[in-house]
Amino acid sequence: MFSVITKYEMNQPSEALVLGVFNENQPLNGLIGELDRQFNGQLLSLIKEGDLSVKPKKISKIHTFGKVGAKRLYFVGLGKKQQLTGEGLQEAFGQLFKTIKEDKLKEVTVALDTFLTKDMNAEQIAHLLAEAQPLATYQFADYKKKSNEPEKCLESVQVFTQENEETMLEHLTTGYIYGTATNSARTLVNLPGNMLTATDMANYAVELAKKYEFEYEILDKEEMEKLGMGAFLAVNKGSVEPPKMIVLKYQGKEQWEDVIGLVGKGITFDTGGYSIKPKDGIVGMKTDMGGAASVLGAMEIIGELRPAQNVIAVIPSTDNMISGDALKPDDVITAMSGKTIEVLNTDAEGRLALADAITYAKHHGAQYLVDVATLTGGVIIALGTHTTGAMTNHESLFEQLLEASHEAGESIWRLPITEKDKKRVRNSQVADLNNSPGREGHAIMAGTFIGEFAEDTPWVHLDIAGTATTSSAHELGPAGATGVMVRTLADFVNRFEK
Repeated sequence: MFSVITKYEMNQPSEALVLGVFNENQPLNGLIGELDRQFNGQLLSLIKEGDLSVKPKKISKIHTFGKVGAKRLYFVGLGKKQQLTGEGLQEAFGQLFKTIKEDKLKEVTVALDTFLTKDMNAEQIAHLLAEAQPLATYQFADYKKKSNEPEKCLESVQVFTQENEETMLEHLTTGYIYGTATNSARTLVNLPGNMLTATDMANYAVELAKKYEFEYEILDKEEMEKLGMGAFLAVNKGSVEPPKMIVLKYQGKEQWEDVIGLVGKGITFDTGGYSIKPKDGIVGMKTDMGGAASVLGAMEIIGELRPAQNVIAVIPSTDNMISGDALKPDDVITAMSGKTIEVLNTDAEGRLALADAITYAKHHGAQYLVDVATLTGGVIIALGTHTTGAMTNHESLFEQLLEASHEAGESIWRLPITEKDKKRVRNSQVADLNNSPGREGHAIMAGTFIGEFAEDTPWVHLDIAGTATTSSAHELGPAGATGVMVRTLADFVNRFEK
């Protein structure tokens, strides 16, 4: 998709040449200045008159009428240079690629150096550009009747820059990998529940393992019973679909040490069980495996980039259904760790599945844990739909994850765990824990419950219930699944320090 050139000829043929334009009120310099001279100063006039917009994320197009090799010039408005952020630039790139897709272009050249600022170097911009292309143009292959007409799509992006060709290509390739892996997660989340069962998810993980030479393990119900995974198996009791505990192991170091455990909630459809969801709340529950999708997307990036780090991914996958055998409120179950749980709410099933998955990750040697889950409606009430909720028992581990989230442009906000919170989840007359102490601080109660199984292992919990999907299209994708936390998790692993 991406290639690099370090010399650009004005007569070089292409469908389009893309340039960034700032609101600087200065003479046009560099490549844009050369183009302005080819157009006898008309580009500067168009900017001054507002026909060629410098407003952020505005895309302007002009036909060259043979004055240069490119048939069209695409100008990306960037606003004031000192105000441009990485997030704003990537959104501008996203709008650019959406426009290119609408115009059905097959190949374009991007003058990368026209986007440079004092705060963002060429390597960072290359990553943002390449990541934006697959994100912005993603479309779920839905089940509507299709036309036989072949779809025209972008095949080649040539990047012109004065920077080192090899270095730039490396950053472009990495950015593109991050974007395509996020799209893989989006597709998993967008799949209907009848087309992504626990078995389907396990098969997907096995294919990923084979492609990237991961070790893998898929536990079936009988094996989980022998291991005493009573919390996870309780969630599966009402289902006709067999549960799967999915494990992927990537060894990037010579010794199996300093292992990061990525644990993703894989509930392929959530009815709420006997604590059944209302008719409006149950729609969209095919997305309750968003945490599993995030972990699988991150493992795709890890498989491509091969960081010098050890990672174990654990995904408990089942649906949460209703039958004569299903888990009931007031039931008491025993988790793999040996802790007993009084079930007060069968719709608080994700934390039960994660309890055994976290224990099993530690069983495989995980010394650091990050769990990701579409866990609570409470986090949406607290933080809205643009910020992921986080909880932790370890300051420095959280700080590393927070830094990775900033790099990925994925907002997270920390919620507290107090001794009073722990007392609430331990408040049961018949068991060690209860799975639902009440509505107050619901998101905090869920995270605190999971922390009871992380115990002393450094751990971060990410509740993506509000951020895993979006109801409206945006510069970097359509409505539907977002693939949130794929890039944060991958960046966290790639830069992890003990």
